[in-house]
Amino acid sequence: QVQLVESGGGLVQAGGSLRLSCAASGNIFSIDDMGWYRQAPGKQRELVATITIRGNTNYADSVKGRFTISRDNAKNTIFLQMNSLKPEDTAVYYCKAEIRSAWFDRDHDYWGQGTQVSVSA
Repeated sequence: QVQLVESGGGLVQAGGSLRLSCAASGNIFSIDDMGWYRQAPGKQRELVATITIRGNTNYADSVKGRFTISRDNAKNTIFLQMNSLKPEDTAVYYCKAEIRSAWFDRDHDYWGQGTQVSVSA
């Protein structure tokens, strides 16, 4: 069994900051790419940022320069520092990880339960 647990969401005023965390635990042999996605009401889930095991990052254009993804491989944890938040950043934020449970296994995608981020104008 593998679990991803997010934390750090909340309500903030526009221009403010939040830091999200996502910790993976359970039967883990290795973790490849990890990332953050978000889903606003009535919209499809979209990519926010991803990070490889080597630390290479990728961001959605809408968050470039404002959000920073980072990773602690020793703790199987990723972070999302969100600055200069805007009302349009309001969404449920989900963590995803590509995890192998054994050396002979292939990557499986695991998702966290989501954490709400609300930005008021």
